[in-house]
Amino acid sequence: MVLPLSVDQLVAKQAKDTSAQRPRFVSRREREAHRQAEQKAEAEAEEARHAKVQNERVEWEATSKRERERERMRARGRRAASGDRDEDDGDEQDERPRKVPAMAPQELADIKERYLGVRRERGPRRVRRAGDNATRRFQFEWSADDDTSDARVAGDARVEEVLLRGRAGLDGSERSLTGKSTMRSTLAEKPWTEKSLSEMRPRDWRIFREDYQIQVRGGEDVPPPLRTWRESRIPGAILDAIEAMGYREPTSIQRQAIPIGLIPRDLIGLAETGSGKTASFVVPMLAYVMAQPRMAPGDVYMGPYGLILAPTRELALQIEAETRKFAARLQIQVVSLVGGRDLGEQAFHLNDGAEIVIATPGRLQDCLERHMLVLGQCHYLVMDEADRMVDMNYEEALHYILDSLPTTRTTMLYSATMPPTVDKIARTYLTRPVTVTIGQAGQAVGTIEQCVEFVDSEEDRQQRLLHVLDSGFAPPMIVFVNQKANADLVGKDLRRAGWNVAVLHSGLSQPQREAAIASLRDGYNEVLCCTDIGARGIDLPDVSLVVNYQFPTQFASYIHRIGRTGRAGKKGHAMSFVNDDDAQHFYALRLELAKSPVSSVPGALANHSAALQAPSQTGHANA
Repeated sequence: MVLPLSVDQLVAKQAKDTSAQRPRFVSRREREAHRQAEQKAEAEAEEARHAKVQNERVEWEATSKRERERERMRARGRRAASGDRDEDDGDEQDERPRKVPAMAPQELADIKERYLGVRRERGPRRVRRAGDNATRRFQFEWSADDDTSDARVAGDARVEEVLLRGRAGLDGSERSLTGKSTMRSTLAEKPWTEKSLSEMRPRDWRIFREDYQIQVRGGEDVPPPLRTWRESRIPGAILDAIEAMGYREPTSIQRQAIPIGLIPRDLIGLAETGSGKTASFVVPMLAYVMAQPRMAPGDVYMGPYGLILAPTRELALQIEAETRKFAARLQIQVVSLVGGRDLGEQAFHLNDGAEIVIATPGRLQDCLERHMLVLGQCHYLVMDEADRMVDMNYEEALHYILDSLPTTRTTMLYSATMPPTVDKIARTYLTRPVTVTIGQAGQAVGTIEQCVEFVDSEEDRQQRLLHVLDSGFAPPMIVFVNQKANADLVGKDLRRAGWNVAVLHSGLSQPQREAAIASLRDGYNEVLCCTDIGARGIDLPDVSLVVNYQFPTQFASYIHRIGRTGRAGKKGHAMSFVNDDDAQHFYALRLELAKSPVSSVPGALANHSAALQAPSQTGHANA
């Protein structure tokens, strides 16, 4: 029986346990001694382990050596029994000298000459003299008196034929002297206008492009240009519409851009104003839309098949009118989205189904953000006058729209110039584009006669304007000014003088703008007085005269203004009134007039000091 502990024992035990749990203070010296003892113990253990490993290795090597010696002795015993000796065993090799065959004296001499470099005796060196080659004559194996042509069998009647044509015809085949080489030379001599499409060679296409001032960059797989409408791959229904609309011959940009668009392949078109760009991208887009399934009512929500972007309302409406001329015959639905019109009405037309949408960037971005339209199946995009879109601060809207489109699309970008911002857009969103340049990009049409007159005062400017308008030019005519207020004032002065004038500027509503343009097309008004809003995108047929009542602040606007006349190969006239306030543009203006084949540089401009040096050298801002 175990007796319980007494109170004293319990107290002593508790005190002992408490003292054991209480941390004991260890001095620095004790800690250092403890650490050294642990390091010593670890070092001794490591030495013991190393010694053990070393002993095991020595024992293993000794055992391996004994095994090798034992195996070697067994092998020697086997070889001794068979009478065969190992050539690698040096101890058992036969040390008797081997007999080496003696070398021939000539062989010894050759070895000695090779390693000792014995000099050979050479004869006297021959000195070449001038004229030795002239006295050397080549001798044939036959005499000069021999008849070498008489290499025939007596009675052979075809000797003359053999001498004339060689021996290629002796096999009995008939060969004509007018063979392939003669045929090639005949085709090469014919101009491309007299050849059929199958006879055209790369050289002919090169000459063809030079004749129409077409420059192409973008690889070897660029299709050839159009010679005629009927030789193209354009669908027959579109060809019938082209003929019905009176398109006789394609323009330069149409000749090259349409075949590229029909492939289809991405395109950058740099063409002068008035070159027929609209049809160059409308025709291939219509061909693409025709190849797609007819849009059913249930597919309307997926968006259009094709999209055309234009910088201004006027240009968008003009493209819509041109597209509808084709689409009406092909039963293709076209809808325009531009500012200034009722958004609800445009949404209603979209709900009816639109296979082609023509829009300005701002209104289209608004529709996309409102979820009125999606571009999920839009695989054909055209950006017309992309440089103007950038100038109008539409760059952000362009990026938004392009990012909303499918990546697998065909993109055609048209621009009069190629500034760095437009080039960046092209490099970002176009894939292996073909660049087509017609004439000189950013240059006026060669059929426009450009005239420049210096005016001293506002009264002189007004009198000269009336005199020019009374010079016998047929309406319609366009007068450009720089401000909206000036457009209203000049229009009022012309009405007092008896002219029927329409005014166009950004202060007018969209219906007023459309009415002004329609009045000139219908022949109701004779003169259009406008700001730069009418410099691009307005296609008034047969404009005979453009007057720069005030010279533009940007020289590029001058090119676009005068491009309203002389379109589609017709002759046009442009008159510009300038004074010393426009001196920063005189240098570029003089160069432009000098390049025109139908214009001349007036003496007052040619001798002006500002026209003799570039603006950057005279301190003016570069136009």
